[in-house]
Amino acid sequence: MSVPTRDEACEELEIRLLLEAVYHCYGYDFREYALASLRRRVWAAVYAEGLKTVSGLQEKVLHDREAMERFLLTLSINVTAMFRDPAFFLCFRRRVAPLLKTYPFARIWHAGCSTGEEVYSMAILLQEEGVYDRCRIYATDMNEAVLKKAREGIFPLNTVEQYAANYLKAGGSRVLSDYYTAGYGNAIFRSSLRENVVFSQHNLALDGSFNEFNVILCRNVMIYFTKPLQERVHNLFYESLARFGFLGVGSKETLQFTPHEKEFEQLEPGVKLYRRVGQ
Repeated sequence: MSVPTRDEACEELEIRLLLEAVYHCYGYDFREYALASLRRRVWAAVYAEGLKTVSGLQEKVLHDREAMERFLLTLSINVTAMFRDPAFFLCFRRRVAPLLKTYPFARIWHAGCSTGEEVYSMAILLQEEGVYDRCRIYATDMNEAVLKKAREGIFPLNTVEQYAANYLKAGGSRVLSDYYTAGYGNAIFRSSLRENVVFSQHNLALDGSFNEFNVILCRNVMIYFTKPLQERVHNLFYESLARFGFLGVGSKETLQFTPHEKEFEQLEPGVKLYRRVGQ
């Protein structure tokens, strides 16, 4: 293992102090995010603010709320797409939706929902399977700016056209354009898709459980967390998931070597969708 140089050690110290300051001043906790994934974003924020050092960024975000909002957007991981990983949604359609039909009511928590593309994907799927009316989706993210975009349900038309192929691979029974109106280069999704969705702020690093859920989806979020934070979030999800409930994670994530690995069974090989079978 190589020994960090003095410059590298100083840089890490500056970043750690910045994250501590943000946590204590604003309540956003990035302290257990993987340093490698944070470093590039921190420096992007430094340059965007016209600064030269991480310490300079710390001073600015502590005294300028708007700079903090910009920094939060830079730091948050907001890469998403509609029907991303179509095999996941196809498995959900085949294996989970039929069981949801047997429930009088189902609660679904989409944690780390970002700008909402996957939330609308799930709403479309549930509508097509005839279970949306008996479901409530809780879509949460720590970033209020991306939640605002998610609530609007307006996405660039050129990206939505690319999502149409994902929709069909995910077992879609219509065409994606049936669910939005095109205008001014944007796709404006039907308000009916939001009728049973609650968008709310929630920080996985700090906040606790707020309900019992039949389905929890947290996809491609935990890959940016350190091992201790991953374990905390897995415990949170386990406490929040009803027995025989379903947990979905990202294609690069796994339940192997997590605290409750033995309490889950994978629904299909290669698809990161699991059912809780333990007490």
